[in-house]
Amino acid sequence: MSKRYERRVADLIRRHIATLVEREINDPRVREAGVTITDVEVSSDLRFATAFYSLIGDDAKKQQAAEGLASAAGWVSRELAHRLHTRHTPHVTFRFDPSLEHGDRISRLLDELQSQTHPTEDSPSEDK
Repeated sequence: MSKRYERRVADLIRRHIATLVEREINDPRVREAGVTITDVEVSSDLRFATAFYSLIGDDAKKQQAAEGLASAAGWVSRELAHRLHTRHTPHVTFRFDPSLEHGDRISRLLDELQSQTHPTEDSPSEDK
């Protein structure tokens, strides 16, 4: 199977899983956590899909979201079976993706650096 086809199927699965997580999962551990599906990787035979998710929060919130997603994985796979027109419905697993959290941290560090190197306009200036 071509890599291009795998990527197209992975993108389709990502869109479906994102919709399911955003609108249809009733588990409060997932709903209230603000989970974002960032990417999906599929196996070459399309029997397995790993959905990468991200969220910003403390470790307890991340752990609860992980448990909620693991609990919903079978339901998500069954829902995909209804929505996909492929020979095999992939078994879905979820894996945390720290990239959103990492990007947020870098953004905060850059903002902090910016405020240290450029004083605000409100600071008094000396006229001589």
